[in-house]
Amino acid sequence: MSVEPRAFGADLPDWPQPDHSAWGEVEVKPQGRIQKLVASFLHRNWVSIPHVTHHDEADVTDLEIWRKQHSTVDRKLTLLPYLVRASIQALRDFPQFNSSLDGSGNLVLKKYFNIGVAVDTPNGLLVPVVHNADLLSLPELADRIAALSTRAREKGLPIADMSGGCFTISALGALGGTAFTPIINAPEVAILGVTKTSWKPTRGEADEVDWRLMCPLSLSYDHRVINGADAARFVRRVADLLRDPQTLHSNIT
Repeated sequence: MSVEPRAFGADLPDWPQPDHSAWGEVEVKPQGRIQKLVASFLHRNWVSIPHVTHHDEADVTDLEIWRKQHSTVDRKLTLLPYLVRASIQALRDFPQFNSSLDGSGNLVLKKYFNIGVAVDTPNGLLVPVVHNADLLSLPELADRIAALSTRAREKGLPIADMSGGCFTISALGALGGTAFTPIINAPEVAILGVTKTSWKPTRGEADEVDWRLMCPLSLSYDHRVINGADAARFVRRVADLLRDPQTLHSNIT
């Protein structure tokens, strides 16, 4: 006798719908179309993907010096282009992070590097994609990210500019925080969250206190595809690259 599969959550009790006005004044504010759409995708991704988040931090003391030295009045280099470059090299070193699961459970390994960048807009969260990001220099990356982010905030983006991503970076450094669990942007299998850099004391070579600028990294990954050891190695690779800004300024192959 066959048993019909039940839909996920079919046995859960109904969502509570109390009359909140019974306890005081309220205001009902409908969510916008984009926010509703994003919320539905986030809900699907959270309940469908077995998320695990690995936390680490990168020493960006020297990178901060390089970043300021190579910024100009017309082009300010932020940490984000460096994160994109470091992530691309880590994706090359660990190809399973640059993949997707298809409907048959096969792993589709991608040979291109399209990097999504989460952008907070007045209408909700959008993720523009920098296509073929590996072919761009750091200044070109900075310009492309800035242009996409501005369009996302002011005019919105066509679907083509938000499609084809391999890996997403969600940077909250300007807002603060020490760590978080970003939700994977399906059909990708990993997402890197970045929070505010801070100065931390470390032990120097002669046992003196050495203050270093540390950047928190939070990698959420699909545990069906990626194991914990490889996730730790991936984040450590990103951190090692960020520690050496000269490598990131050169052509990475």
